[in-house]
Amino acid sequence: MATPRERFLEALKFLQELQEKRIVGVHTDHMPNRKYREILSKNGFIREVVKGWYIITSPEEKDGETTAWYSSYWDFVAIFLERKYGDNWCLSADQSLLLHAANQSVPQQLLVRSPQGNNNPTPLPHNTSLFNIRGELPSADQLIVTPNGIRMYNLQSALIYSSASTYTRNAIDARTVLSMIRDASELLPVLLENGHTTLAGRLAGAFRNIDRNKIANQIIDTFKQADYDIREEDPFERKLDLKLSTRERSPYANRIRLM
Repeated sequence: MATPRERFLEALKFLQELQEKRIVGVHTDHMPNRKYREILSKNGFIREVVKGWYIITSPEEKDGETTAWYSSYWDFVAIFLERKYGDNWCLSADQSLLLHAANQSVPQQLLVRSPQGNNNPTPLPHNTSLFNIRGELPSADQLIVTPNGIRMYNLQSALIYSSASTYTRNAIDARTVLSMIRDASELLPVLLENGHTTLAGRLAGAFRNIDRNKIANQIIDTFKQADYDIREEDPFERKLDLKLSTRERSPYANRIRLM
């Protein structure tokens, strides 16, 4: 019969194997040995996030500290949602836009779309949560999957479908993503196919706000030529006296300028 010390070493070895597989969100199926879970949890090597789910932590991290949770958040969310919904989910357009703008801060409430959603929140550590919106997913050509498994709107669709409040609550992120669009043709197919006159007018106003007048004019003129009644509207609260690079496809340079 193994001694307590031997069981402890066995549990640590098992944890190391999980880490070598880059498993961040640990489900009980990953660790079926209940004794291992009890040993690792008691000694601070894992911490329960929601029932049946754990993250790997440092024994030196005290109760209430957020380091382990915030550093593992996006990897945990990806594996948690994949197990819950398979590939039948994606982040909201607003949250997708923030990630495209290189804003990876942990949201207080992460909005997730899925036809299997229940329109209820899932509480997570440190006053964060997931909200599972029941709704249809965007078409496959409007979705991307990041290397760590996050399913979200692509750059153009995130910009098109983000809410008006994004331009006021997250102005830096919205301007950063707008600056990554080089030509109106990246947006017009989706806007025209679905007759999104209100969204098109908002985008035209947003592009004019950052002095991308050519793109703004292309959107307005194309919709008028297609016999749509379009009205341009600037969704930002103010205009910045700042010239954003027209050549940057990466979000970082313009984001730094805006900050």
